[in-house]
Amino acid sequence: MNLITSRDNPLVKELRRLSNDSTAYRKTGRVWLEGDHLCRALLTRGLVPEQAVFAQSAWDNTPTQLTQAAPKNTVLPDALFREISGLESASTMGFVWTISSSIETESAHNIQQGVPTVFLDQIQDAGNVGSILRSASAFGFAQVLARKGTAALWSPKVLRAAMGAHFGLHLVEGVEPEQLADLQIAWLSTSSHQGPFLHTLGAKNALPSPCGWIFGHEGQGVSPEAAQLAQMTVRIAQPGGEESLNVASAAAICMHASATGG
Repeated sequence: MNLITSRDNPLVKELRRLSNDSTAYRKTGRVWLEGDHLCRALLTRGLVPEQAVFAQSAWDNTPTQLTQAAPKNTVLPDALFREISGLESASTMGFVWTISSSIETESAHNIQQGVPTVFLDQIQDAGNVGSILRSASAFGFAQVLARKGTAALWSPKVLRAAMGAHFGLHLVEGVEPEQLADLQIAWLSTSSHQGPFLHTLGAKNALPSPCGWIFGHEGQGVSPEAAQLAQMTVRIAQPGGEESLNVASAAAICMHASATGG
């Protein structure tokens, strides 16, 4: 165990950047996973962190599953840990982990073909993006592609909203709509005013599989250039009379329909 007390220590400076800069991971290839839940989610997937960091007050009471997870353990005074925390109520531990090569900006060669996929078409809210990643993982969509303008997939806010879903997904950023045409899957999109209702397609087992779902910007919806790739555009019935659904809610309904056939 290594005790660090200086605010100017290189590790402390890096943790501060990773915790507060939504795109710092693009420069370093590393992310800061703060909190017990994210750390355990990483371990559940059989992944190994580079380093574990603990608040001093928590070190003696932390389960061995966490203290023995990384090759290096670092302890910070509680006040210093709170300083690097990105949470309103600071946690007492976190992992530093190096992301796989799937964050490359030049991503055309890195996209998987023939697998259930989600395309995020400039969705800007980090909470929505994280929620969609969580639904994708839950409903068997193995790959998520993000267009430039989408909230950074590995940003701290998206990581927290996804609750560990990142570690079971193939994620690629910087993907443009024209790159979707060669994925060997049928693309589906949503609309608030046109196309058959989703529940009727599920009842008829008319949803293609494997497929890809295109989900668009919170205000503008799916862009015209992405929409033209869709073989089918569907609507979600809203008998309560709302004009539209939050994109993360709509995405969960669509992916559930694909996964269950209804």
